[in-house]
Amino acid sequence: MGSESVAGRTVAVFGAYGHTGRFVVAELLERGFVPVLSGRDAGKLAEFAASRPELSGLDVRPATVDDPASLDRALAGAAAVVNAAGPFASTAAPVIEAALRARIPYVDVAAEIEANVDTFARFAEPARAAGTVVVPAMAFFGGLGDLLVTAAMGDWTAADEAHVAYGLSSWHPTAGTRTAGAVSRERRDGRHVRFTGGRLEYRDEAPSGTEKWPFPEPLGVSPVIGDFTMADVVTVPSHLAIPEVRTYMAATAARDLASSDTPAPAAVDERGRSAQTFLVDVVVRSGGEERRAVASGQDIYAVSAPLAVEAVDRALTGRTRTVGVASAGALFDAPDFLRALSAHLSVELP
Repeated sequence: MGSESVAGRTVAVFGAYGHTGRFVVAELLERGFVPVLSGRDAGKLAEFAASRPELSGLDVRPATVDDPASLDRALAGAAAVVNAAGPFASTAAPVIEAALRARIPYVDVAAEIEANVDTFARFAEPARAAGTVVVPAMAFFGGLGDLLVTAAMGDWTAADEAHVAYGLSSWHPTAGTRTAGAVSRERRDGRHVRFTGGRLEYRDEAPSGTEKWPFPEPLGVSPVIGDFTMADVVTVPSHLAIPEVRTYMAATAARDLASSDTPAPAAVDERGRSAQTFLVDVVVRSGGEERRAVASGQDIYAVSAPLAVEAVDRALTGRTRTVGVASAGALFDAPDFLRALSAHLSVELP
């Protein structure tokens, strides 16, 4: 492989040694990309680089978000960057700024609602001016739901409401998930967030509590927490005319997340995936009509990697619909994108 082709396949991964970052690195290698391992802790980076034979010889470039020059060095020669280092309230803006200086695509796996709102608000014009793409929330939460809603919409240009129900068998959160959740709660002063009437609302009252959701089989009708609001309430309305967007979480998974005793995910297969399974059920309604899209698979953290890497691949090969800050559904052909992940996702589309 020549030096030019190597450069075109080089992708910096910020937060490479983290739980999701490791999945991203593995997916990049599997698809023939050349990862650059970056992150804030030089010791953890070195330890990760030495942990597997396939990582031998990869560039290791420590960088910190308060040192723009270090980020520029981390991204030097890269064709794109994936930010897998939360909390994204701290990391998204500095890494996006470095990507814009380098004029390369930026993809992150942020599930933090406020961080994603900030990305759309702050970087829409700079990213458009740089002629590149910034894709926030290109992960299980935010990205997958947005792709499913977009695919379910089909030829509709607007809908009355969209519902995204998460049927997780369990939720063993990573340390990063817990930290990001704490940051989000602090930013919203413990208030509850909901997307209604075409805008985000912050309310003091608690979510609506447990209700039943009619998941497809094999899950079937199951208890969920209503208004368990996830990043889909940012990504979906960013490009679709849907004034009501609600997300729901399986009650058992919500309890796992809320408990401080729930352990981190444990690998059960050669890919490092946990035993967790998921079923994402999306319903969009317009007038008296209803359309549905469903995705199922294993391990919400692991599946974020092929979502992010597929986005990188499409951005680098020109399979995009716009420039600037855009969600997955706005930037890519949603049905085609979802079908391309058949090795990781089982998908049923209208």
